[in-house]
Amino acid sequence: MDYLPLFCQLRNRACLLVGGGDIAERKARMLLKTGADLTVCATHFSPQFRLWQQEGKVTLIEGTFRAEMLDGCWLAIAATDDDAANQQVGDCAEARQVFCNLVDAPQQASVIMPSIVDRSPLIVAISSGGRAPVMARLLREKIEALLPQHLGKIAAYAGSLRQRVKDRFVEMGQRRRFWEKVFHHDRLAQSLANQQTDQVAQLTEALFAEPLENRGEVVLVGAGPGDAGLLTLKGLQQIQQADVVVYDRLVSDAVLELVRRDAERIFVGKRAGFHCVPQESINQLLLEQAQQGKRVVRLKGGDPFIFGRGAEELEALLDAKIPFSVVPGITAASGCSAYSGIPLTHRDHAQSIRLVTGHLQANGTLDWQNLAAEQQTLVFYMGLSQAGEIQTQLLAHGMAADMPVALVERGTSPQQRVVSGTLQQLASLAAEVSSPSLIIVGRVVALREKLRWF
Repeated sequence: MDYLPLFCQLRNRACLLVGGGDIAERKARMLLKTGADLTVCATHFSPQFRLWQQEGKVTLIEGTFRAEMLDGCWLAIAATDDDAANQQVGDCAEARQVFCNLVDAPQQASVIMPSIVDRSPLIVAISSGGRAPVMARLLREKIEALLPQHLGKIAAYAGSLRQRVKDRFVEMGQRRRFWEKVFHHDRLAQSLANQQTDQVAQLTEALFAEPLENRGEVVLVGAGPGDAGLLTLKGLQQIQQADVVVYDRLVSDAVLELVRRDAERIFVGKRAGFHCVPQESINQLLLEQAQQGKRVVRLKGGDPFIFGRGAEELEALLDAKIPFSVVPGITAASGCSAYSGIPLTHRDHAQSIRLVTGHLQANGTLDWQNLAAEQQTLVFYMGLSQAGEIQTQLLAHGMAADMPVALVERGTSPQQRVVSGTLQQLASLAAEVSSPSLIIVGRVVALREKLRWF
């Protein structure tokens, strides 16, 4: 280990920063967050330093560095664009046994600045010892994505509960289970973030009153249309925390790769019109898993509230008093159209969008007259087998035969394929693609030739 990682308390302690440009400004922001007593020495200062001086946050010394400026300092940072000047600061700091960071010269420095994920009071620091700073930054970005922004508020609140938890729960195992409840409690986190004091108090009392073994809940998560990069940040956090993930056919392998490795995975998908697991059985499965005290994620392709039957599953949980929450996802209409270069709206072509299911309930029908109107975009989900009927009805109700249409197969995935033509060709075009595919109808489809990028 080349460096010993330490977290230093610098509040009200003297620190010296040499340099007044953009790089020095970034270093200053970090030191000011710690509450350091900051003195900055430079021949020229950026406007931000002058503003900080007016606000009484820093002391500015205009001129060149002098060794005596280090007297009484706990930490020095050399951040000029002159390597020789930086080295002079480092040499003087070494002679006075003052820790010093040299920008762009970590091998000559006694201190290096890590990449930081700040969820105060929770701090994560990553360093490559100056050998691969870009790698450290990329790792920081990955960790940023995994840690919710409100985590710091939960950590701070947990600190205020520590003594009460010690008094309430004697065994370490009980305490651990209680803290798991606190840190996984989305509603408590949201209330803390919104500074809803009364709500925080009520939820906290409920946590203490609830038996520890009763920890089950279900989170309905939209997995997006396929590309794992389109999974939301909160969706990623939920599947990383799940004990059980119940998923369907439209969840891509790339998204499933992000599920916590030791989580149980249960497939309940539907293939080629055959329902592997009836909806009632899926509802019962979610209920049983949650009643066992597990954190269950119901992972659904696209958005769970857009033709995903998510509401039906939640109604079953509600009747059984199982707590649940919902994380929306990017729906197929949005994802597939964007990756196909087809804007869903355009001020010259479409002022509204209609999302339409191609599967109708028995004896159900659609308002074809309004669907055939101009100046809108139609997106048909699960409509491949009904393409001929869609074509017939739209033509019969007045839609132009040359209306542009596109069928997007496996949208947003590397295997995406788009077949386009006109409304009068829709039935024959549908024979060229396979499920899952989306049908887009409207003048905006013609823009694809100019806007296609994927």
